[in-house]
Amino acid sequence: MPKDISHRLSRRERQIMDVIFTRGEATALDVRKALPDAPSYSSVRALLRILEEKGHLKHREDGARYVFMPTESRAQASRSALKRILQTFFDGSLSSAVAALVDTQHGKLDPAELQRIEAIIKAAKGKSK
Repeated sequence: MPKDISHRLSRRERQIMDVIFTRGEATALDVRKALPDAPSYSSVRALLRILEEKGHLKHREDGARYVFMPTESRAQASRSALKRILQTFFDGSLSSAVAALVDTQHGKLDPAELQRIEAIIKAAKGKSK
């Protein structure tokens, strides 16, 4: 299974993975219809095959069609990508990443979002005791 899905994918491959993660599964035609500036149908099929060879997708047969699905959940892929971003841009520091995100909001965090963040921090403090 891929460890860091976003790090190894081209822009178009990431777009295809986004379509499949959003739908749960998709055929080449489904993917092509959902892509911006979609390449040809044969190009989409080739990219799906490449993603399968890389281990990011698997397929099942539905009559003459191949239906593609991810080999890992979106949550697993998100965690892997986030770890890579933390390491690459924040030297592995979660607090630096959070500070950068809060700073980009210019102090205008939604109260519900702020409560959720506080609850996550409180839960993490409870686990570390």
